Amino acid sequence: MVVQLVPSGARKGTRLMIVQCPNCGEHVAVNGLGRKRLNIPLKNICEALQSEQNVASAARELHCSQGYIFNALKAQGLKPRDIIEEKVTKRVNTACGG
Repeated sequence: MVVQLVPSGARKGTRLMIVQCPNCGEHVAVNGLGRKRLNIPLKNICEALQSEQNVASAARELHCSQGYIFNALKAQGLKPRDIIEEKVTKRVNTACGG
């Protein structure tokens, strides 16, 4: 298999990978490097935190990392304690869809 990275004009820092097709033998440019995003809705994260009462258990339930949960909440200006203790504020309700 031939693998070659070439600069792409699509986005800065994006690279195309050229691979040889196993069926026809032609060289094909592939842009899909890396893993797809999880995109877990914030509402699901909030519900998991409220039901599990800690980040580690919520992460296991959602099949993601603890860091993913912290980052998703941080992006909305929230902390896990706000959700777990169900501090009812307008910001928490609107962010979590409640």
